[in-house]
Amino acid sequence: MGQTLARWCYYLNFQLKKLRHLPRSCDSVFHRRIDVPLLTPWLAPIVWDGTFDKDILKEQFQDRNITIGLTVFAIKKYVVFLKLFLETAEKYFMVGYKVNYYVFTDRPADVPKIPLQEGRKVITLVVQNYARWQDISMHRMEMISNFCHQHFFQEVDYLACMDVDMKFSDHLGVEILSNLFGTLHPGFYGAQQKSFSYERRPQSQAYIPKGKGDFYYAGGFFGGKVQQVYEMTKACHEAMSIDKSNGIEAVWHDESYLNKYLFLHKPTKVLSPEYLWDEQLLGRPAFLRKLRYVAVPKNHAEIRNK
Repeated sequence: MGQTLARWCYYLNFQLKKLRHLPRSCDSVFHRRIDVPLLTPWLAPIVWDGTFDKDILKEQFQDRNITIGLTVFAIKKYVVFLKLFLETAEKYFMVGYKVNYYVFTDRPADVPKIPLQEGRKVITLVVQNYARWQDISMHRMEMISNFCHQHFFQEVDYLACMDVDMKFSDHLGVEILSNLFGTLHPGFYGAQQKSFSYERRPQSQAYIPKGKGDFYYAGGFFGGKVQQVYEMTKACHEAMSIDKSNGIEAVWHDESYLNKYLFLHKPTKVLSPEYLWDEQLLGRPAFLRKLRYVAVPKNHAEIRNK
């Protein structure tokens, strides 16, 4: 017993000496934020400014030769947002890494040509449009899952699925990458669970009972490794198809099914509202040190109906 205790004390002393000699770049790890939640109940990290070191992450990822795919839907008049989206992505999104921008559109001639960094390209995927914006939203999951086999499995390692009526405004890099990630919806950050706009009808495949649920995730930014994104989008599409056959349309369309899936299959990383925010509607609270991906002012009625 005495020898075991002595060895354990020696080990602890050795580890403490190592900690005292950590490089200064590790200081942030030991001065984490206390003003925001940093972990989910299942111990997945919640990513905020001040919780990661870009230089350390660069060292970890630089030899992996990864390619990130970014899917974006520019259907009907939403194509007008594409130029700003791509220009700001080139400035802030995964800078220094290979990126494939997958643009789903019914207007390929309107896809802008912008200067791209080396190793980055725009791939236009021509798809059908639909009369209602709700149907366009609902079919996103189907199209992403279908194109996993046609493109993504062969061409990229990770997928980020994002809304086009947004712009990048600060660094957004490999700190987001994980097997499966979701983004906290800015409109429900800090709200009580009972106020989340989950689908509450038991007849729907998107149903989450009252008193259940973890967070409310935004449909405008999710992703992960291709296999995990494929499994999620396929499951969401299948659930939508069942509901459609029963005459049911979930309250928030594809976002409702996304929330149901992430309730049952916990994400391995959660992105804070820094990664999706609407400053025009919500202002700029003190806890938001960075705004990385933000809404562009728009007239929803005009855009959606043309």
